[in-house]
Amino acid sequence: MLTTADELLAVLERLGIAHDTVRHPAVYTVEESLKVVGELPGGHFKNLFLRDKPGRMWIVVMPAERSVDLKRLAELLETSRLSFASADRMARYLGVGAGAVTPFAVVNDHERAVTVVLDEKLLSRSRINLHPLENTATTGIAPAELVRFLEAVDHPPQILALDR
Repeated sequence: MLTTADELLAVLERLGIAHDTVRHPAVYTVEESLKVVGELPGGHFKNLFLRDKPGRMWIVVMPAERSVDLKRLAELLETSRLSFASADRMARYLGVGAGAVTPFAVVNDHERAVTVVLDEKLLSRSRINLHPLENTATTGIAPAELVRFLEAVDHPPQILALDR
C-alpha cells in the first residue's frame, strides 16, 4: 500500500524529525515552485528520477539553479547512459506523479530499487524544501534529518559532489 503525504508527515513525527509544511497550488516545474514558495527560508532543490539501460534507478537531488549533464552524472554514478524514468516507473516505485518526485518517495520503494543521490551542497544548507509526495505542498526539513529519514526507510543516500 502506498504512503500518502499525511502518512509521510506522520512518519516524520514518529521519527522525531522537525519539519513544517506549507500548502499551495500544484506546481510541476522548479520555475513554478520558486514562484509559489521561493520566499520560504532554506534551499530549493530539483529532484530527478533517472534510470540507466539495465534498469537501475536514482532520485538525484541537486540545487534548483543547477543544470544537469546526464553524461557527466552517469560517469559519477559509474553507470551507462542515463535517461529520465517513465511515469509508469515513477508510479510503480515511488507512488508519485509528475511534478511530485522527491527523496521522501522512497518510503514507497519496498523493493529498494531506487538509490537516492544527494548533492553535497545540500548538506551545507540549514534547511531544504521538498514536496511531501504531492506537488500541492512543500515541506522544510534540516538536511541531516532528511538523511536520517532516508536511513530509517532503508535508503541511505549517496552523497556526491555533482558539480565536478
